Amino acid sequence: MSINAANIRKSIEKNWNEYLSKYGNLFSSNTISGSSPPSVFVGSYGYPKVGVGPMVPPIHGDTGILDAPEKWLGKSLEEIVNFRLNLIRGTQNISVQNPTGRYIENLQELAMSSNNPDSEITFYNNTQPSSFIDGESAPFGPIGQVKSAKFSGILTSKPLEKTYYDKDLSTEDAIVSLYNSGIEISKIQKCLSIGMFGKKRKLVPTRWSITATDDSISKNLVGKILEYSLIDSYTVFNYEHLGNSFSVLLFPHRWMYEMQEAWHTDTGKIGFGADAEDANGINHYPSIAGAYYAAKLGVTEYLAKKKMQAGVLVLREIRPEYAVPVGVWQVREAIRAAFNGKPIVAESLEQGIDIACKPMTISKKEWLSNGSILKMLRQKTITDYL
Repeated sequence: MSINAANIRKSIEKNWNEYLSKYGNLFSSNTISGSSPPSVFVGSYGYPKVGVGPMVPPIHGDTGILDAPEKWLGKSLEEIVNFRLNLIRGTQNISVQNPTGRYIENLQELAMSSNNPDSEITFYNNTQPSSFIDGESAPFGPIGQVKSAKFSGILTSKPLEKTYYDKDLSTEDAIVSLYNSGIEISKIQKCLSIGMFGKKRKLVPTRWSITATDDSISKNLVGKILEYSLIDSYTVFNYEHLGNSFSVLLFPHRWMYEMQEAWHTDTGKIGFGADAEDANGINHYPSIAGAYYAAKLGVTEYLAKKKMQAGVLVLREIRPEYAVPVGVWQVREAIRAAFNGKPIVAESLEQGIDIACKPMTISKKEWLSNGSILKMLRQKTITDYL
């Protein structure tokens, strides 16, 4: 393909380094003063003892956009990368089994905040700004070992506070309850990661907490969807952003769900990954990891809202324009956006697959040979017809 991912990264990196040439001193210091979006981060390196801390930009005021994925739809890849690079991450090494002490309590209060609290962080050494962007890992700003952290002006979200103090509520019930009360998924995920839910509380690395949140909510929604009548049409929804092309095909069938991903390698080849489930759920960790659960959440939200049941095929083509991975939030938000668009109605499953494949540069034959949905359809049980 003519678009070169490496050139996109070089352009973003060049612009960022030009910014640092003017404001780099803000990111290279042993103290940081700014308004947290609010944001906390729990690493996974060294598990079960991991780096835990706040994320704060060297900016005061309304910084919420810097860590609010639900508001990033329509933003460019470079804008989103810059949001990430602007956040300075503080860390202290803490056992995941012991989310106690004043430092953790401060971070839990920060995670519950509904505003952008003023933050003063002191590090043992000067932080160093990130000046290199690669195509393998999500971009991050400077990291520093925290000596002290102070937060002020916190306005606590009442639903989060109520859930935090309910020690009899299971983690899954806490997640679903907050979701049903309208709390953003990114907010719930942060509170889960900093050890605020469940009867036996522990820290959860941010990466894992994102998947756990999507999984818990979508499982709950599938339980409702299984009670609804089947849809009576074949409908396709499409959406494109950040170099990702998505198609969602809904067809009359008891709940089954497959997500397929295809990506273009630097050598010009195409890689594939796919995972699927039926009404019994998935029995392994998906090969396509968190994207599977993020897309499933978007799908189940829509079906639950419409009070209908369907078989689902999600196709995702990752093009070279997606030169920097910025997180599975973009899968969830793309599926949500797809369902906000106008569906294309097909006359059959076969035509629906044709329409779903049309926006892609990858052929229908390639998609079908790498997936399992046709195999699953051939293995129908009597219950599928009830």
